[in-house]
Amino acid sequence: MSKQITVPFGPQHPVLPEPLHLDLVLEDEKVVDVIPTIGYVHRGLEKLVEKREYTEYVFIAERICGICSFIHSQTYVQGIEQIMGLEIPERAQYLRTIWSEYSRLHSHLLWLGCFADSMGFESVFMNSWRLREHILDDLEATTGGRVIQGVCKVGGVRRDITPEKLDEMVKGLKGIEHELQDLTNVFLHDSSIQHRLKGIGVLSKEDAYYLGAVGPTARGSGLAIDIRETGYAAFGKINFKPVVEYDGDCYARCAVRAKEMFTSIDIIEQCAKKIPDGTVDMKVTGAPDGEYFSRAEQPRGEVIHYIKGNGKKNLVRHRVRTPTFTNIPPLVTLLKGCDLADVPVIVLTIDPCIGCAER
Repeated sequence: MSKQITVPFGPQHPVLPEPLHLDLVLEDEKVVDVIPTIGYVHRGLEKLVEKREYTEYVFIAERICGICSFIHSQTYVQGIEQIMGLEIPERAQYLRTIWSEYSRLHSHLLWLGCFADSMGFESVFMNSWRLREHILDDLEATTGGRVIQGVCKVGGVRRDITPEKLDEMVKGLKGIEHELQDLTNVFLHDSSIQHRLKGIGVLSKEDAYYLGAVGPTARGSGLAIDIRETGYAAFGKINFKPVVEYDGDCYARCAVRAKEMFTSIDIIEQCAKKIPDGTVDMKVTGAPDGEYFSRAEQPRGEVIHYIKGNGKKNLVRHRVRTPTFTNIPPLVTLLKGCDLADVPVIVLTIDPCIGCAER
């Protein structure tokens, strides 16, 4: 029997800039056990509900993560609106849907660039981030911010988008769609990529279900779980199907994200055609009194904001369960039995966001 040794992976590692620490128990070059450690960037954001009014706290919720910031604020305000029984204007629902899909696009392009860079595909990295700049430019033009948008509010949104700008945005997305198709084809059909990803880090459909995997990690294993299908915001008025792959390996998880970008473009185009006229916000009085589990689909999977109020300006409780935190148990299962050289690739295929996980 080979002697077991423990090798630390992180919290600083060139492949993963964020501080996730894994103790890898090895027999020769095989990983036989994984012990994760998180908590290096805990910021105590949930505690701030005691110091900020519920209308102000939306800016803190948005800063849980800089990549999926808009969807955090959207999920938070949806929860407040449900507790208070607010029916926001339909136009605001469509605008939230458009901006959330822009967030998904820029997150997936960021991931694709970083993942390609980790394996030495510098041209794919540069082109992914070049296309991402177009997405960030539209976000900045319509919300005022590239990373933190600050446009969601309880009762609607703070900004509107003119019909002319919506047409311009759709044309811009159609313009980069062909480049995006070429980029993802090069990435997914390259023989060295397939060699590094296919059959590596396999998560079965049963394990994905029982371990609570969410997002592309779950859909790459054949679970058609997508919270957008519940119909929040304007998703109930849009035709789309979750992207599902069935092999459960690293390649399947990458393929899900690559194909989801085209689904996001289609959703934005449908929203631009269907968005009704009208106001984008409403007057809100009073304070939330009750509790609600607000759910949304982030780029990495389902996020939950648990909100509890007692009729006062400050909430009693705000608890967040993020998709990266949920995907850590599946990650441990993915790593067991793999080669040490495959650990960075497998970790990156769940698209970890440690800032989200630790709040």
